[in-house]
Amino acid sequence: MTEIDTSVPHSARIWNYWLGGKDNYPVDEAAGDAYTAVFPGIVTIARSSRAFLGRSITHLVQEAGIRQFLDVGTGLPTVDNTHEVAQRLAPESKIVYVDNDPLVLAHARALLTSSAEGATSYEDLSLYEPDRILEAAARTLDLSRPTALILSGILGHVDGYDRARDLVRAFLDGLPSGSYLSLNEGSRGTDPVYEQAQDAYNETGAVPYFLRPIDQIEGYFEGLDLVDPGVVSVPLWHPVPGADTTPIGQHGGLGRKP
Repeated sequence: MTEIDTSVPHSARIWNYWLGGKDNYPVDEAAGDAYTAVFPGIVTIARSSRAFLGRSITHLVQEAGIRQFLDVGTGLPTVDNTHEVAQRLAPESKIVYVDNDPLVLAHARALLTSSAEGATSYEDLSLYEPDRILEAAARTLDLSRPTALILSGILGHVDGYDRARDLVRAFLDGLPSGSYLSLNEGSRGTDPVYEQAQDAYNETGAVPYFLRPIDQIEGYFEGLDLVDPGVVSVPLWHPVPGADTTPIGQHGGLGRKP
């Protein structure tokens, strides 16, 4: 297994730190603290992204009848992982997690708990291998049936928008009609302080994350039928009663493949 480098900050571990997790190192805490010193709102963005994921899964299970989930770029286990949300509502749900981070792999056993009726699996593969991912997922999922593809905060790590969009297309091409894309990403055009903090982070030597204009995030859903209200700042997507719906620099949506 690849050695875990604890000398360079890592986005998954920093994200875990912001979410209140324990799977991080001092270098990640230092980078996370430096970021929040410039832009404290990143903690809200991290938690709002996670909350959006939970609400989109809930919609997929309750409103769309989806029982299969392919979660690519899983990240470190935290509260309300995909299988926990889905199987709480529909115990027969099946989930395949995909990541290629050695630290995520080390903690993957936390993602492999499952209801007796359902199933979960973890594949140690790269986002850049959609064909291999689909082939591996087919060992757990029936890819002739509608499946939800989850891409939560992962495409910003892809250098080049066209390449990121092509990856989304490749995954969706391998899924049948009636499948869904749940996606949310950091966005430009809402909060210049966030953009300044992210640009500074990208200069630290850590793996960069590229904020993209909202119209590019909308472009990931090209050819799909968007679930209302479309691609919006994530607090505005099906908010729970009483939730703070102040727009933030994180946009997402849910789209169905015709």
